[in-house]
Amino acid sequence: MASAAEQMAANMSWGAFGKATELRSRIFFTIGLLIIYRVGTYIPVPGIDAAALRTFMDQAQSGIAGVLGMFTGGALSRMGVFALGIMPYISASIIVQLLSSMWEPLKQLKKEGEQGRKKINQYTRYGTVLLATGQAFALANSLLAGDLVQQDLPSMFFIAACVITLVGGTMFLMWLGEQITARGIGNGISLIIFVGIVAEIPAALGQFLASGRSGALSPAVIIGVIIMIVAVIAFVVFMERALRKIHIQYPRRQVGMKVYDGGSSHLPVKVNPAGVIPAIFASALLLLPTTISTFSSGSTGPVMSTVMAYFGPGQPLYLLFFTAMIVFFTFFYTKEVAFKVEDVADNLKSQNGFVPGIRPGKKTAEYLDYVVTRILVLGSSYLAAVALLPEILRSQLAIPFYFGGTSVLIVVSVTMDTINQVQSHLLAHQYEGLIEKSQLRGKGKKRGKKGPSRR
Repeated sequence: MASAAEQMAANMSWGAFGKATELRSRIFFTIGLLIIYRVGTYIPVPGIDAAALRTFMDQAQSGIAGVLGMFTGGALSRMGVFALGIMPYISASIIVQLLSSMWEPLKQLKKEGEQGRKKINQYTRYGTVLLATGQAFALANSLLAGDLVQQDLPSMFFIAACVITLVGGTMFLMWLGEQITARGIGNGISLIIFVGIVAEIPAALGQFLASGRSGALSPAVIIGVIIMIVAVIAFVVFMERALRKIHIQYPRRQVGMKVYDGGSSHLPVKVNPAGVIPAIFASALLLLPTTISTFSSGSTGPVMSTVMAYFGPGQPLYLLFFTAMIVFFTFFYTKEVAFKVEDVADNLKSQNGFVPGIRPGKKTAEYLDYVVTRILVLGSSYLAAVALLPEILRSQLAIPFYFGGTSVLIVVSVTMDTINQVQSHLLAHQYEGLIEKSQLRGKGKKRGKKGPSRR
């Protein structure tokens, strides 16, 4: 039998959406900031030779340029002010979260609640500035080495202007993401990446169909790729909604003179509690060396050449390293951020809940860790398979544009998460309406009653 919340969700309509003024303002606020982001991807960095850059990117579109374009929404291919995208912030988050699980001072900060979280976020911002500065400096030098800069421009002036512009663009994107998360709908950082991917889909689809018309790809390959995309999307939706329910029992308790009967419920554990974060983290770690090598046009040293020979997109070591990073970040992010078994066990103990046959406290935490570890084996395998299958097929079928499983994961996961948040706001609005109606009815009844006449 459907719950009350499910029945209310089924009865949602456009009329209910129109009455939710706060939700509308949040959606318009989010759309407005995302439009600002898209406009910024077309504002170029000073000193770029547009013709040389366009020619270079057309040649590299099917390789690493496509990977970078996916995460930057095409800003890197146009060398816009948001060319670094949000990747420095994600990389800084990875480093800070790793340190917070191993370094004692940061561990103590995490236990301080809201104040500790603000301090950790501040350290993440500092790390973002440092990483963005290093990446911008390396990218500026690579552009100079690749002859993609105007010839009459002094090199030091271009490097300074490029670093300041790109770092400022990344920090502005970080601020946009935080504003969307706080005052809009959905996770701001994920939505920025989502919009960048969706914006590149029409051009990639047109290029894909043009390759079929020209004979570069056979109709069987085109149909097969379309069927595979639909199947991958359906598989991702199924796995993202899959749950492992742990039975929780609550004993009979007495509050004052009343005795409440014991009840039972379920603790839902997603097959993939970490969402798309592991795939984004793994991609972020693989982008920097390939970015430098791509824009330097073969002018890199022997070390970078060796790294690219073994870790280029589609290479066996690249796929192996990508898989290992996805599995590692799936376990790490779940156990350190998304589902901390010690905190869950303490919350159950404080609410007098327990798993049947398992003692509360430490034993419950051990049992939850055992269950979550087994679930994550399946979840990490699913993430790795979805992320790697398109990579392998793309290299085997020579598809002339980048098509990655990470982009599919991001699009599907962010869409589902945003829809869930919209439904949550609509449910909250309906509950508020019901409470207001009940209060008005209660006041009306009180007014209708006549008090005793005075004598």
